[in-house]
Amino acid sequence: MLAENIKSNTPMRQPPADYCPPESANWFVIPSGDDAGKTMFYSDCRVGSGEPIATIVFVHGNPECSYTYRHIRDALIVSGQPMRLIAMDHIGFGLSDQADFEMVDMHHAANLKHLIAHLDLTDVSLVVHDWGGPIGIGAFIDQPERVRNLLVMNTTVFPMALDGMTYKNYPFRWLPWSGTPYWVPARLWGGVAAYVVSHAAPQSAASFVTGVGRSCMRFVRAGFEPGSPEYVWSEPLRTRINALSSMRNVYQAARWGHGYRYRDARHGWQDTHDFHAGIQSRIADVWGEQGRNIAVCGYFGGWDPCGQDSVVAQWHAALPRMREHTHRFPEVGHFIEEYKGPEMAASLLAMNLEG
Repeated sequence: MLAENIKSNTPMRQPPADYCPPESANWFVIPSGDDAGKTMFYSDCRVGSGEPIATIVFVHGNPECSYTYRHIRDALIVSGQPMRLIAMDHIGFGLSDQADFEMVDMHHAANLKHLIAHLDLTDVSLVVHDWGGPIGIGAFIDQPERVRNLLVMNTTVFPMALDGMTYKNYPFRWLPWSGTPYWVPARLWGGVAAYVVSHAAPQSAASFVTGVGRSCMRFVRAGFEPGSPEYVWSEPLRTRINALSSMRNVYQAARWGHGYRYRDARHGWQDTHDFHAGIQSRIADVWGEQGRNIAVCGYFGGWDPCGQDSVVAQWHAALPRMREHTHRFPEVGHFIEEYKGPEMAASLLAMNLEG
């Protein structure tokens, strides 16, 4: 059983039986960088018979983990098509080692680069959500030939328009997402994560506040049943440093794609401006019409800044092949993969079977 073979210091000691496919759990020790020596969990599963039609790499965001892709993964497995499915947990999330500083997307991308080299991944179908967008794309952008096609969901790598819906006024103007770390202490952060990932649908302010409050109370009382999705989202955030690292990504959301600077207690000043600018200056050239012109598909939940018209338009301008393969769902919020997994699996199959 997976629970008996955990090789990291994650706080989550009782993952659900379906956390990853049988015999797919792997542990990778990061060889260098700020997280040298830390152990990253990843699932590497080969399904179907014959030569894989695709190597699908799932990159998660915050405050989730690889388990958020279970619905897409399971639909792909049921399809019977031969594929290789890879999903990692970033440091501080899921079954990977705990963080020891406040990490953001550029740090996770640096770790992912090591895993890409270790597995020598090629012909990749890259699937990204939330901060997984800049993490996954940031890890592959310097070796773009490794990527065959791309599926994005409620994420962006571009400077988000600062008017309209942003994380400074969503989900409610008086209760913005980027401000939640100011009023929620680290010891309750797992309760916030449990609610927002599993309840990503349009709702009233009263419903949201009540739901988050109840979720935080359950988290404090260790009331989430091991094996439940809420347990998976919340339990890795039971330690203060993991919670603080997750919360740092939320602070950063106020400046999504514009660059963000902050001081970490261990490593001093951290600055994401060059990291984001490097992605933005290259993505159209390497994967757009003037480059490899890869197939791209987009899934966007409408109740979210990453699902607004301006964000979708930025994707279309950089990667025009997405225009014919954009799916929008106004009744869904940020964590669209919790609702539309089978549809995304069908899109991935179509991209890879059609070539």
